[in-house]
Amino acid sequence: MHEWISAQFPNRFLWTPFLMAFGAALYFAGPTEPTLGYPGIIALLAGLIVVIRRPNTVLTGIMLMIFGFFYAAFFTNAIDTPGLRRTLRDIDISGRVTKIDHTPDKTRVYLDIAANQINSDYDTRRRATVRINIDTNDVHVGDTLTARATLFRPAPASAPETFDYARWAYFNRLTATGYASDYSVTPGNAHNINSLRERMHNAANSFLTDGLVLGYKSALPNDQRDIWTAAGVGHVWSISGFHMTLVAGWLFALFYTVMRSIPAITRRTPARIPALICAWVGLTFYLFLSGVGVATIRAFLMTTLGFAAVAIGREALSMRNVCLAMILIFLINPHYVMQPGFQLSFSAIFGLIWYFGDAAPYRRRTRIERIRRAIYATIMTSVIATIFTAPFVAAHFYAMPTYSLLGNLVLLPIFSIAIMPLVMIGTFTALAGWTGPIVLAGWIYKFALTLATKIATLPAAVVLVPHIPNTAMMFMIVGLVAIMFVRPAPDARGIMRRINYLIGAALITVGILITALHPRPAFYATADHELIAVRGADGKLEFNKARASNHFFTFDTWKQINREPVGTNNPRRKCPNGLCIIDTGRFRVAYVQRFVPTMKNIASLCRDSSIDYIVTYFYVDAPACNHKILRGGFVINPDGRVRHWPMRRRWHNPRA
Repeated sequence: MHEWISAQFPNRFLWTPFLMAFGAALYFAGPTEPTLGYPGIIALLAGLIVVIRRPNTVLTGIMLMIFGFFYAAFFTNAIDTPGLRRTLRDIDISGRVTKIDHTPDKTRVYLDIAANQINSDYDTRRRATVRINIDTNDVHVGDTLTARATLFRPAPASAPETFDYARWAYFNRLTATGYASDYSVTPGNAHNINSLRERMHNAANSFLTDGLVLGYKSALPNDQRDIWTAAGVGHVWSISGFHMTLVAGWLFALFYTVMRSIPAITRRTPARIPALICAWVGLTFYLFLSGVGVATIRAFLMTTLGFAAVAIGREALSMRNVCLAMILIFLINPHYVMQPGFQLSFSAIFGLIWYFGDAAPYRRRTRIERIRRAIYATIMTSVIATIFTAPFVAAHFYAMPTYSLLGNLVLLPIFSIAIMPLVMIGTFTALAGWTGPIVLAGWIYKFALTLATKIATLPAAVVLVPHIPNTAMMFMIVGLVAIMFVRPAPDARGIMRRINYLIGAALITVGILITALHPRPAFYATADHELIAVRGADGKLEFNKARASNHFFTFDTWKQINREPVGTNNPRRKCPNGLCIIDTGRFRVAYVQRFVPTMKNIASLCRDSSIDYIVTYFYVDAPACNHKILRGGFVINPDGRVRHWPMRRRWHNPRA
């Protein structure tokens, strides 16, 4: 055992970003906001202890988790995004357009406004960002927009351990979303990267440019997005390592050719050095042009470390470089660890470097051997990336594409060789008035979409998966990390040489078992109790409303948890006279939908011993049966156990 523990020492650094991320995840997933005096000082002290004192391995791990927890708390307090007290209808706001997000059916405008326009608690120096939908494209970055708008607070999670839009908005400095019923535009001038993106969008007039170059995440039509996702290549519409690798390769090849042709440079330094510097500058420009998404930042940092390694003659891709990039991104914004882009991007790159890290040394190969090796690398890249990203895909999207390997093998070469180069060239030539490359890319795209449609319509192309609890996800992540980082003892033989596989498989199996045994709720309620759902006799969900504008995505979230396809009709269970008595066989719930039925029935419901829980749309304080009245957002499991989810965190604006 001592030898085995000693064998882990060389890989201690590799665990560092994961321990920090686990600490931050504990903070973000906590039920309440912890009472902390000076989280920044605690985080600093924990970090200094690790760097300067270098305690034993166990204490180092504990200190790294403490650092991650308190650094996340410090960062949350430092962000301090202005909050909205309540929904504001038909208010007058005025601000400067800082960014525009284009979608197929609407224009989303980001306005920088004085925070006191929407919340009198803030002084005139505080600024807030609001996103409103307008029905025109005649607005540009730098303009001043004055609008009569309706603004909503970002919605909290719809169920325990699901996506919390309010938290995402807080860490992206977004105060409110809404729409404008009337507006006027005062032209302005802006000369920044967002105004350049807007010029390119208008010149190209193509969703291919918007999605593959400019990084607009909602540019692709929804029906086509579903096709690409089902075909397993939806990742091409999120600027990440695939795009960065292509752009970095093109830029390096271009500048390397140019530098090789200038003897004055090559006599003094290898041509690769200035070529790498120029390519890196171009890649930095592309980073900001594409919107600076988290997956793009990861790919940029990895490429930067790779360029630096090539420049000094070191190994370009290594686990230490990936861990270093992960630490840097964590320090930039610790909330990134909770976002799908971060998790999918890093899980894929960790898996690929782990698998291909022990590649055979270089030797001359025949043409047949090179072709065979390229085919093998392509297949295994898709296989490994699919395996390592599977838990995160299942956790965030509740579905797995069955034919992702086939989709990647067939469709990625079309994007790499044809569509991406043409769109990239066409985006810049469109500024001069020539859109020929984009038109040609559009023809090729239609062919690729036809192939993707055939793959997406194969039998069982998408498999619905159950909700993965946080505990199960933790076991799966630790299992994958153990497979990559755990080392056998130097003198281990036989099966002990694969101790990392045994440990990893055991932990992943535990996570799968927890997921399989996790019950599907029998009753759901939003935090404001406007929308409820109950699992019927056929196992399908029935809702008290067929639609609810304040909870547009809640329907789909609850259906996904219940393993139902999304985008389908919402069966309605009507409440006669505003009162529903829901009997599941294990417990009974009384849901009172309106004010008059509440006041009329609350006394009898309190006295009724057969009623286990009371859920009201309006706040009721009944001392005799407060133990029955459920408040906040919650689900009820089939055995009658109630599970609430956090609603009093800083990003939920609890002061409202």
